[in-house]
Amino acid sequence: MRFRIDIRRKEGLSDPEGLTTLTALQNLGYSAVTDTHFGRTIYLDMDGDDAAAASEEVESMCRRLLANPVIEDFDIEVVG
Repeated sequence: MRFRIDIRRKEGLSDPEGLTTLTALQNLGYSAVTDTHFGRTIYLDMDGDDAAAASEEVESMCRRLLANPVIEDFDIEVVG
């Protein structure tokens, strides 16, 4: 079973990479770009047939290690 985890900064928090990229894009003439945000995607392959139990385990992994719950939100999706 494959899981896709999308991790991003919480709304309202500073995103230095996004701000730097926005400025660079606008300096290159891409004036239609009004905002950029950076995040990361993690793919996990897991053994087992119980999707609900595996999803709970992946959520636990996110809360304990993969994401910083103070400054980041995450979404989990079964992709295979």
